[in-house]
Amino acid sequence: MNPEKVSDRIKDWPEEERPRERLLRYGSDSLSEAQLLAIILRTGVKEPKKSALDLARALLSEFEGLRGIEQASPRELCRIKGIGPAKAAQIKAALEVGKRLQDVEPLKRGGFSSSREVASRYIPQMRSLKKEVFKVLLLNTKNELIRDVTVSEGTLNASLVHPREVFNPAIRDSAAAVLFVHNHPSGDPTPSREDRELTRRLQEAGDLIGIRVLDHIIIGDGCHLSFADKGYLQSGGFAAREVWR
Repeated sequence: MNPEKVSDRIKDWPEEERPRERLLRYGSDSLSEAQLLAIILRTGVKEPKKSALDLARALLSEFEGLRGIEQASPRELCRIKGIGPAKAAQIKAALEVGKRLQDVEPLKRGGFSSSREVASRYIPQMRSLKKEVFKVLLLNTKNELIRDVTVSEGTLNASLVHPREVFNPAIRDSAAAVLFVHNHPSGDPTPSREDRELTRRLQEAGDLIGIRVLDHIIIGDGCHLSFADKGYLQSGGFAAREVWR
């Protein structure tokens, strides 16, 4: 029996084919995306008669996979017949838990040592954002993350991302260095003229204050661009080994 092709009540299936029981017996990695979603949804609907798995398949089809479901608003999810506010909230909560799990993954001992490490930490939480978000990462002398601060949300420009707003938290927390991370909702991490000008201004401010600017990393859809790796910074960065001694 293949549960992906059955539209009857899940509780009527053989026990070994029910998504929940299958997960408990064989592990979560043995389930398809539709089966995992079905567990989150828990129940189907009576009219029209659909199982939780039917609803899960309808969601994946309508939004073209989990990425599309993550990007959809609860209101958009509710357009699927059988998905109400409660089920939409269950889905969004489960996906948010997964994103936050990526965010709290501990850094390896010694802190950040490359732009790739920074990107791998922030791509999961920033790749799907629908507006630009600019973060400053505060680092200690070992390049370990003290905390990150969201400085701006919206289109980046000099008025929204001012050196004062960027470096005030770094001064308060006695950070030895900072990293800048922001996303491009288009998915293309290529820096704009404004990105380059902003980075230049912030690096000059950091030099005056005595706080190193190690990099500015732009997050795209599953990819990133590092100013340091590309040689766009005036000096230092991940490309300069002396910075990391």
